[in-house]
Parts: sequence; structure tokens; C-alpha cells
Amino acid sequence: MSSQKTLHLQRPQKPIRAAIQLPASKSESNRALIINALAGNRAILHNISEARDTHTMQRLLASSEQTLDVIDAGTTMRFLTAYVAATNGNKILTGTPRMCERPVALLVDALRTLGADIEYLGQEGFPPVHVKGMTFNGNDRVSVRGDVSSQYISALLMIAPLLPNGLQLELTGPVGSRPYIQMTLEQMHYFGAQTEWRNNIIRVAPKPYEPTTYAVESDWSGASYWYSIVALADDAEVELLGLKAQSLQGDSRIVQIMEPLGVHSTFTERGVLLTKSPRKSEGQVDFTDCPDLAQTVAVCCAVQGINLTMTGIESLKIKETDRVAALQMELAKFGGRLKEVRPLVYTVTPAHARTDGPVSIETYDDHRMAMAFAPLALRTDLIIQNPDVVVKSYPRYWEDLQKAGFRTGDEQ
Repeated sequence: MSSQKTLHLQRPQKPIRAAIQLPASKSESNRALIINALAGNRAILHNISEARDTHTMQRLLASSEQTLDVIDAGTTMRFLTAYVAATNGNKILTGTPRMCERPVALLVDALRTLGADIEYLGQEGFPPVHVKGMTFNGNDRVSVRGDVSSQYISALLMIAPLLPNGLQLELTGPVGSRPYIQMTLEQMHYFGAQTEWRNNIIRVAPKPYEPTTYAVESDWSGASYWYSIVALADDAEVELLGLKAQSLQGDSRIVQIMEPLGVHSTFTERGVLLTKSPRKSEGQVDFTDCPDLAQTVAVCCAVQGINLTMTGIESLKIKETDRVAALQMELAKFGGRLKEVRPLVYTVTPAHARTDGPVSIETYDDHRMAMAFAPLALRTDLIIQNPDVVVKSYPRYWEDLQKAGFRTGDEQ
């Protein structure tokens, strides 16, 4: 886990000019690792993420221990639960206290429908769980709510080619994080799976994966913090390396979101160049398909004086922390406000950034809280509590900020 030290973060003293090699996408990496394991570990994977979540996935896939501790990696918990069941394993999956508060009931219920033997070892519906394997019962049809977490859906889809009859997965109600489901299907196709998504039904044929060579793209979630930096800086040009105009990642939508908020994107041979552009005084964003961008955009708008209306953020309450509550607490330190004005609709009221000394930012054991608030050092000195939380997805974040001219200092 992260240490309890703090980080003093100060603005650059010169215009920002930087080329940043972003970390690889942990979303793509974790899917590629599961699919490769299901293909007999015979694929060749390039540019695997350095994030702790991905290291955890690699370590646990190779582990011979019965108890698998996913730490705080929700994707790893959900993907491995399905993987262990489909490969007829016998494992106990557990994690941090917060991980054991994050629900898995929808996934467990679906796996049980397919014949999995899974027992809750604590509170019903939550980790830890004991997965005792799967006895295929001939059932190839499962229904799952589409508006809770795409990770449940992706976990089921990735094991589907190994099921004797494949899988017919019905998504009920509205579907959230649709690009993450599409990412899963595209990666499955790359490894030879046959799938069809029509209306609310996804069908996967019973066809084993074919090992191949796969290269992971850089991480668009990590790119979002640099968009915020360019938006908030007086003078900045940042080239983010390893990104593609045609991306599997839903968070590539940051390109469209940030254009009216003050950042223009130009794709280059190496990635994407961010430059400043005129911004509007208000915005409206539906984060249903890209919830991991919500913190970054909310913070950026608050400090720029942009009135923002946010929808599609209900899943934020069951992430590493309750991200809605965390945003409300930390934005208040700058005079900003995040308020639910009617069911599932939130507004961000612009902040009045302090300049009279360092503002202490709590990170709540949440990597995205640390990285979303860090760009505010362009407006006032910050004290980031527990800065090591960034290892979950972007271990080099503070070093990359230094390359861009930010001044950092550790405190105990």
C-alpha cells in the first residue's frame, strides 16, 4: 500500500513545453493478460502497463497460492473471479477493506447461472469469495444489468469462448461504459473470437482463442490530466506520445470534451499535441461511457470558472472511494461546489482558487483524486496527501510533472 508521506507541489516558473511518454493502458493490458491466459499463455504482448493493477494481475495469474489478494484492483477482482471459475480453479479472492466493500453479486449470480460454484466468505454479495470451479450445466444464456459496471460484462465475455455452448448475454436496462465493452470485444476479435452485438444481446461463439502478437496503446485516462494542465496553464504545449486517433479506449473522448474547455488536439506521427484554445463559460458532459474522466473535468471546470452540468457519474460512488463525496469535500477547499440538482444530474459551481498558501488535498486512497487535483498547483501551491496512490495506474506521474517544470518536494 501507499506510504503516508505528502508531496509539496508548485507551479512551473516557465511556459510548459513537454513531450510525455504516457504509461500503457491498464484497461487494455488487463484484458490482454486474461485473454492470453485463456489462450494458454502463448501470445506475445508488447507495451504492457507498468501500473500496479497490471502487475497485480500478472502476479496473480502466475500464482500457485490458493488465496489471491487483488489489493484494491477492482478490475482484477472481477476478471479473475470469472477466469478462475472458467478454468475450473479453486481459489479464494480477497483484497483491501475497501475492495471488500465493492459489490460482486451481479457477476457471481451470472457465473452461478452458468454452473460456477462460488461461496461468499464474508458479507453476502461482496468479497472475499471462494471460487471452487465450474460444472457446465448446458446453460448458455445470462442476463446482466447494463448500468452498474462494465467490468462484470467484460469478465463474462472474455471467458465465453471457452464455454461449451458459448454465451448469449442479455444487457438489461441502459448500458453504461459502452466503450469498455466494445474494447473487450475488439480485443477478443484480435485473438480470434467470434462475437455479435445486436441491440441488447451479445453472442459469443464457442471458439478457442488463437495466440497472436498484441501491442497495447498508451493510456487515454492518463492523458486527461495533461489536458487539464494545458487548460489551466497560462502558456503550454504538450505532446502526449503513443496515442492513436482511432482508439479502443472510451476515455479518448477527452479530445472532444476539452475542446470547448480550452484545449485543442492535433494528432501527430508520435501521438497528440495539446495547445491552448478559446474556452466557453459553461459545458454539459454525459460521463456514462467515460466515468474515469469525471474527476479531471469537474476540477478543471471549477477552477476555470466554467459552469458544468454532469450526468452519468453514479458509478463513481462504488470506485476506490466514493468519488462524488470526495470531489465535494476537496472542491470546497477552493470555494467550488458539486451538487446533485435533481436525480442523477450534478452541477459544478466555479471555485475561487486560493493563493494565500498551500492547500492540502486528501486523496482517499484513490489515484484519480491525486492526479485530478494536481493541475491546480498552477493556481496555488498544493500539499498532496499520500501521493504514492498514483502507482495504481500512472507510477511516473510526479516525475512527468517535474519534466514539465512543476516543482515537487517530499514531506513526512
